[in-house]
Amino acid sequence: MRKVTRSLREREQRLAVLQARLIDAVGELVTSQDWKRALEFAARFRSRSFSNTMLIYVQHQTAFAEGRVSEPAPTYVAGFKQWASLDRHVDKGQMGYAILAPVTGRFASVTPEDRASWRRLARGERPVPGEVIRSRMVGVRPAYVWDVSQTSGAPLPDLPRPALLQGKAPTGLWDGLADQVIARGFGMRSVSNAAAIGGANGLTNYTTHEVSIRADMDDAARVKTLAHELGHVLLHGPDDGGSLLHRGIAEVEAESVALMVAAAHGLNTEDYTVPYVSTWASSVEGKTQVEVLQSTAERVRTTALTILDRLSTHQIGDGTPPGLDRGLLNQVPRGRSVEKVSRDVAEVTGP
Repeated sequence: MRKVTRSLREREQRLAVLQARLIDAVGELVTSQDWKRALEFAARFRSRSFSNTMLIYVQHQTAFAEGRVSEPAPTYVAGFKQWASLDRHVDKGQMGYAILAPVTGRFASVTPEDRASWRRLARGERPVPGEVIRSRMVGVRPAYVWDVSQTSGAPLPDLPRPALLQGKAPTGLWDGLADQVIARGFGMRSVSNAAAIGGANGLTNYTTHEVSIRADMDDAARVKTLAHELGHVLLHGPDDGGSLLHRGIAEVEAESVALMVAAAHGLNTEDYTVPYVSTWASSVEGKTQVEVLQSTAERVRTTALTILDRLSTHQIGDGTPPGLDRGLLNQVPRGRSVEKVSRDVAEVTGP
């Protein structure tokens, strides 16, 4: 019992250090360029929560500065056993990057529609006849991953990289985004110039349920604008739960969604504009700037993933090593070995 208590205490201490490091990393996103770079990096590691992408980034930067890794930015990260499944091994002396892994529990209820009726099952406990079983996240714990530059062994398969001409958009991206706009009950309208929609490149009208896009722009700009407006369609509106009370955050969210969609397709994101962080991240009463940054980034990431998952376009990798067995992606992290790659969640949710 004493050994278990000590182990739990040590895990809580490691978790506290990890969360403090995360707060410091997010707190350093003080300019619009910092925010953009963070989202561009998150787009390349979009299979993970924003919190974990930040943790991976800062720990890799430290490892690079200390000469422990050869590349300035990570490319593919995975757990110890995941690398072993690809015939690669972690090099001796290489320290894993600590991330926040979900801890799940099993819950049972005879009346699942009643949230108060759910009870947590003990380890090995079986439900009574008629009970519905669900798993849900009950907390987080430290787990560890390593970048490919910290490993040796069999070469990874090469992934094709998108090569786009200036002003051109990936084949099928416009149609894929437009289909999602239409699927949400909005019509598509092409206007001749900005004057037709109040000087903007695009406009989402929640009253008429219509998205308007300027026709006098190149393909890449039109796709960027459509992705921005799709962000508004998915995130905002009269019943969006409050984001429009902070109009600046609504615009940041839409532009950030567009930026992540573009980055995932290899598009140039230099002309994507996000206001200076302090002008919008300090606008929510009762929340610190770091809390607003974290919640906004995760909301953006989740929305961008929703869009990207529904597209048939060619996209860059998501940080998962090519060739990794999909079954390993869904394993729950255990200590320093196996960690969950697929969309780890940053906060506790209900069943």
